[in-house]
Amino acid sequence: MIKFKLEGEFIPLIALLKATALVQSGGEAQTVVEDGLVKYNGAVDYRKRLKVRIGDKIDFMGKIIEVI
Repeated sequence: MIKFKLEGEFIPLIALLKATALVQSGGEAQTVVEDGLVKYNGAVDYRKRLKVRIGDKIDFMGKIIEVI
């Protein structure tokens, strides 16, 4: 599990994927979200600009990001 310390109120989903180095670029992050490969708190979510906040969990390719 990857623990990501949030600085501020939220981080956009695609920025979180880049910040945790699970994708190489913003374009790749957008593609994996559009393709339904990302789960937000247990459910597939297609929103690229989704505001991820403290307590949320993101699942991408079996890797879990917990926002703290």
